[in-house]
Amino acid sequence: MKMKPLVACLCSSAWLLLTVPCGAGAQTTENGQMARSLSPSEAPGSGVQPSISAHSAVLPVLYQLDQQPIEQISPLIQRQVLHGVQSTFVKWIVKKGGVFPLHHHANEQITWITQGRCEVNSQGKRFVLTAGTVLVIPPNVPHEFRCTEDTIDIDFFAPQRQDWIDGAASVAATPDAAADGAPSSSKK
Repeated sequence: MKMKPLVACLCSSAWLLLTVPCGAGAQTTENGQMARSLSPSEAPGSGVQPSISAHSAVLPVLYQLDQQPIEQISPLIQRQVLHGVQSTFVKWIVKKGGVFPLHHHANEQITWITQGRCEVNSQGKRFVLTAGTVLVIPPNVPHEFRCTEDTIDIDFFAPQRQDWIDGAASVAATPDAAADGAPSSSKK
């Protein structure tokens, strides 16, 4: 199934992450539920570039994030996922004590904490993330998350998380997640 990209842009050396992803058609989540989209209103002539032919101009799809299926990853961690062609957008809902054990992945990860607090360990450093902070994790850099409060974590991955599309479990679903940070080769 083809998916369309989410929207993010780099402006004045700060990432602006829009919470409304764009896509074509409905998506199926890992547990087989359908993502729900909203209908756009008509705006004839707006948002059209004449140099792009009609067959290559794909219409964005508007989603209401709070209406997307919620997947229970572990007793303390839930997520909502939307995949684009080149990126993946995730809303993690994490209860105090939720852990993503040490792992790495080929995707760049941009993490935005909108509520709560997490401690992220990477490369011998501890990063404390609280509401409003953003952490950019380059591809293949080992990292682990420990949420010390109930937390809402918005993640943007590029390229898309093909491993999740193919059915791989999140590292938070592994036995290592309960082992207080034991290394894992799985992925957030």
